[in-house]
Parts: sequence; C-alpha cells; structure tokens
Amino acid sequence: MSDEITVVAILKAKVGCEDDVAKAMAACVAPSRAEATNRQYVPNRDLDNPQTLIFVERWASRQALADHMETPHFKQLAASFEGQLDAPVQIHILQPVAGA
Repeated sequence: MSDEITVVAILKAKVGCEDDVAKAMAACVAPSRAEATNRQYVPNRDLDNPQTLIFVERWASRQALADHMETPHFKQLAASFEGQLDAPVQIHILQPVAGA
C-alpha cells in the first residue's frame, strides 16, 4: 500500500466571515501546490451551507502533511482563521480501503 494520504479539512466560518476564510484558503493554494510532496490541494465551498468550507488535499505521506503544517504559508493561513471560525477545524486523514 502506498503511503499517500488524502486529507479532508472542514471549516465552519462565522456568519459574515465566509468570504474572508475563502480568500485565505485560496491564497494558500499556489505555495501548497508548489511543495514537492503535494498531489492535490483544492479548497471548496458547500453549496448548501456557505459557512462550510472544505479542503480536499492529497500528500505523499503523513510526514509530508506534517512538513506542510510547518511551512510559513500554512502557519499564516491558520493564523488568519483566528476569530473567523465557529468551531475547531475538523481534519480527516484518509487512505483507501484495501481491496477497493
């Protein structure tokens, strides 16, 4: 089995902060995609709940994700969310089910 992982990060923006959170997410795309271990980095907005924004990411490994979380652009992103979220970010780290 590959070490590659998929990450789904779910953010719940406060009412009125949705666009600021979305802009911060978009600003992190180019530097994250430039990381050698990144395979996919896509911010999304829930069409039925505009306060819900979701990153879908793929990384070469859990270590690659850990390294990403130490980059200046990720730290800037995380800091930009202060006071703009209704709940802590939910992070799901996934791998395909064997045999699927």
